[in-house]
Amino acid sequence: MRNRGGAWWLAAGFVLAFSAQAMPQNSASNANRVATVVLDAGHGGKDPGNLGTKRYKTTEKDIALAVTLLVGKYINENLPDVKVVYTRQDDRFIELMERSNIANRNKADAFISIHCNANKNTDPHGCETYVMGLHKTEANMQVAMRENESILLEADHTLKYDGYDPKDPESMIALSLRQNAYLDHSLLLSSLIQEQFKDRVGRVNRGVKQAGFLVISYTTMPAVLVELGFLTNADEEDFLQSAKGQEYMASAIYRAFKEYKSQIEHKDVSFEELGRTPADASAAKPDTTRADAGGAVRFKVQIATSSKRIPLDSPKFKGLKVEEFKTGDLWKYSVGSEPDLAAARNVQESCKSKGFEGAFITAWKGGDRIDLQQAVNLLRDR
Repeated sequence: MRNRGGAWWLAAGFVLAFSAQAMPQNSASNANRVATVVLDAGHGGKDPGNLGTKRYKTTEKDIALAVTLLVGKYINENLPDVKVVYTRQDDRFIELMERSNIANRNKADAFISIHCNANKNTDPHGCETYVMGLHKTEANMQVAMRENESILLEADHTLKYDGYDPKDPESMIALSLRQNAYLDHSLLLSSLIQEQFKDRVGRVNRGVKQAGFLVISYTTMPAVLVELGFLTNADEEDFLQSAKGQEYMASAIYRAFKEYKSQIEHKDVSFEELGRTPADASAAKPDTTRADAGGAVRFKVQIATSSKRIPLDSPKFKGLKVEEFKTGDLWKYSVGSEPDLAAARNVQESCKSKGFEGAFITAWKGGDRIDLQQAVNLLRDR
């Protein structure tokens, strides 16, 4: 996203500096276990959220609560080892920061915030799931700004949210990379949710997107925000306000969460499935023969995360020259090894043009991954 003056480098630097200051040093989340999930029904009480057509007078807060409670019900019934925590279980107003605080206090391993979309045009329809990050389109920013306006109902919101103004596009920049430490898992969970919506419920898949949502920016664990559909579209309003529609959507989110838990805990894969034996199953490391092995800062673009090892010549990578490495139980695949952010962003755009919309930039030094802000500081101080 370029700022109004076109100085994207300065904007990026500001985002990185802000994220480094705000990001907790240690995640409360256990990277190899999913034992607690916080389910967040968007809006509530004096904040109705988006509104439907005049036919039903549907409110986002009601649909979100109904689906959220069903998701929790399905998890409790089928995954007894998972603790379910709700930010609200009735029609009450909960501040956005408090929703994040609930997740952080409970040391949650995942945070799922459930919402409904809206548009001035009645034609848009379909489901989309967001993770924190830079706004890729004006539409993404508008969705985030609309959801973030809930803070205007809170007292002293400018102090609580570092001066954030939901009506100012420039104010969105400061949120952009707060969740970078958990982006891998957030992207995995969001992609699984979208697959379920499309393949099991038959909904239009609007994809995984990134934008600056306050409610998922202050959590210290993987976090996603789900937009179930557009209440301003008559057909989708019909579906979402029906008991059947709510059950289907809740079931899809539950199945995605179950699959996510299975992948993170590595229960869905064996050495036989990977074509390996325990003896050669040691963690892969980035290619140290490349230019970044000498200690120089390099930037790479991560395009995929998988619990199963993917052959580097797999057609899934669409001809891209990829590098693999392993963190915990997850295999990660990146492209490029660039000397600065500008070059890395060019690689990122190339990856996106091939369909890897969730591609994001990582920083490396001497074969080890480092914080993006640290990388920027090292380059600046050379």
